[in-house]
Amino acid sequence: MKNSSKKSAKPTRSAKVPDIDFSGGVRGKYAARYAESTNIVVLSPDVAEVFPNSEAVNEALRTLVRLSGKTARLPAARTVKARRLTLR
Repeated sequence: MKNSSKKSAKPTRSAKVPDIDFSGGVRGKYAARYAESTNIVVLSPDVAEVFPNSEAVNEALRTLVRLSGKTARLPAARTVKARRLTLR
């Protein structure tokens, strides 16, 4: 027969920690503001070795933009007709 006097190993709540009521909270209240100011870019390991921090990366990119004289633009979307012409 198992010994039934053993208590479960559940952690008990401390009496000093009050319950927090999130019933009046709004989910994602600041998500849009956070997304506007955040842009995450993952560098390849070999490139990351060259730059000690994000300020160095930003300065290098600003220099590249100044030297190029213009900002980079994405190529226009190709249409099906344009693809047919280039394949011939």
